[in-house]
Amino acid sequence: MNSQYVNGVYRTRMRILACILCASLAVLTIRVAYIELVRGDYLEEMADELHNRERTLESKRGDIVDRNGTVLATSGSICRVSVVHNQIQDEEQVAKKLSDILGLEYEKVLEKVQKKVALQIIKNQVSTEEANQIRSENLKGVIIDENYDRYYPYGSMAAQTIGFVGSDNQGVVGLEVAYDQYLQGLDGRILSLTDARGITLEDIGEKLEEGAEGHVLQTTLDVRLQQYAEQLIEKAVTQKNAKKGALIAMNPQNGEIYAMALYPSYDLNDPFSIQEEALIQQWESMDESQQMDALNQMWRNWCINDTYEPGSTFKIVTASAALEEAIVGLDETFHCGGSLVVADRKIRCHKAGGHGTVTFLQGIQESCNPVFMTLALRLGADRFYEYLKVFQFDQKTGIDVPGEASGIMHKPENVGPVELATMGFGQSLTITPIQLLRAGAAIVNGGNLITPHFGKAILNESGEVLKELSYETEEQAISAQTSETMRLALETVVSEGGGKKASIPGYRIGGKTATSQKLPRSAHQYISSFLGFAPVEDPQIMVLCLVDEPQGIYYGGTVCAPIVKEFLENALPYLGIEADYSLVDENSEPEWGEEPIGPVGSVAAPDVMGMSFQEAKKAADELELTLEALGSGEVVAEQFPQAGEEIRKGTKLIVYLKGENTNDDREADGED
Repeated sequence: MNSQYVNGVYRTRMRILACILCASLAVLTIRVAYIELVRGDYLEEMADELHNRERTLESKRGDIVDRNGTVLATSGSICRVSVVHNQIQDEEQVAKKLSDILGLEYEKVLEKVQKKVALQIIKNQVSTEEANQIRSENLKGVIIDENYDRYYPYGSMAAQTIGFVGSDNQGVVGLEVAYDQYLQGLDGRILSLTDARGITLEDIGEKLEEGAEGHVLQTTLDVRLQQYAEQLIEKAVTQKNAKKGALIAMNPQNGEIYAMALYPSYDLNDPFSIQEEALIQQWESMDESQQMDALNQMWRNWCINDTYEPGSTFKIVTASAALEEAIVGLDETFHCGGSLVVADRKIRCHKAGGHGTVTFLQGIQESCNPVFMTLALRLGADRFYEYLKVFQFDQKTGIDVPGEASGIMHKPENVGPVELATMGFGQSLTITPIQLLRAGAAIVNGGNLITPHFGKAILNESGEVLKELSYETEEQAISAQTSETMRLALETVVSEGGGKKASIPGYRIGGKTATSQKLPRSAHQYISSFLGFAPVEDPQIMVLCLVDEPQGIYYGGTVCAPIVKEFLENALPYLGIEADYSLVDENSEPEWGEEPIGPVGSVAAPDVMGMSFQEAKKAADELELTLEALGSGEVVAEQFPQAGEEIRKGTKLIVYLKGENTNDDREADGED
């Protein structure tokens, strides 16, 4: 073969090989440059992730305390047990030890142990004793970190107000979610260096990045007043076999809420356990959506989230508007014949026989419906609606918990004489209890519309104030003169009218009763309520009590006024408001049950339980008492005052009739 040819082929091959090598080198150079310049940061991050393992350390959530520093919600130290799969030497042994100590199913623990992930949590809430026992086993691949668990020292107290946190330590409802930004701290981190197999390099150890604790929320609540309010409302709901009840106590001058007690309630330390016996029986048959709805209802703060027809407590708004517009005087007279014809509708007073001729002041005392219907019609729809806006029933109060509702009422263009008349005494519109309380505060505090609230200040862990919380006040919603007139008028409701059962010797108490009939009216279900405040000369506390669907006697003045009285008897001295016994008229006869027993003219209430209506009436007549019957039946099932209680002659004896239906639906007569 020609050597020249061979040499040419050789050179050609060498050139091709050189080109291939140069091209490969160029590609490799470009690839290295791409990796270094473009993908370098990403690959470095991947390498760090491979060799660095991160574990989160939850921060301690800030406490919630009452106005005096008493802890309402706190976070206690707990432990979390996790496993690192690559570091485990004996999967079955680790699973067996952990399941035995933690009380978990072995198969489920083994499944978690065998998962090929960087870090697998076995259990979040582990006691210190259990954690120490696991540590003593020296199990390779098992990690124990310290976390925090939320705890509520008073259990169910103020549950719907305080709320609770979820498994992620974030607020779910109530103050826990409203102030989450302050309560939630900054989580810390533990960083450990591992080899390519994921095994921690013991000689290098771990690096800790400290977190920061959450701040403390100081509230306006007072534990003593809250506890007492809860005892009273539970007793009232239980004794009256009612659906639910609430008692709210607030400073009408600045909107600070001292107590908000609702019954039934739930345990904040076990918020997913239903309390209602009927629901407990049905729980397993309910689907997930139904169960969640039931829980939401249990957690719901209906004083803020729900509306209702307020009934006669709303008459204070109509009266204030009429005084402000100068369309009525305290001595102006009205006639009540038991009803008022408006347009083509006959609208009844709560007193079937009527109040006769009464002054405006007496109309307030006796809660006469025709008086307030007349005033609403005098105002007219436009001016009436102006005052609904003045008291901001068309918007939320701005209270510092989530889910607040606002009032629901007719559009002004749809309001005729009948709608306007019924709105005048608290029907045909719905508001929230907190809206009523806010309006009531403005009516007695000089005319200023305050913002109800629970938050007082944000503190650090040492108790130092970091931020004072402030809330809006709208001055002079009504004039100071109208406010003063209303205070004095409402004082006579307690001293002379339907709110007598809220009277306390030595204190000037004002208030308004209500017995609002729920829809549908044919169901004959009521919400009893009483709005009271003290002292009249300078109101420092306002209390709203509501009892939903009390059985038997259901008047607000009978059911709720005594509850408010009992609360104020304890709250007023506690707040430093002392009784002035110079206000007590020594010659006057005492109220029911007061000591000493009154002078000549007082008698012991007869025991009419089990009697027929006619027998009870005869017993009342013999003692010169007037008898009022509620319900439809033949037998007295409940009476007020109770048998043996010392009362004055001429006092009304109220009885509730049950048993065989007589088709004699005796109407409520004379009390609201």
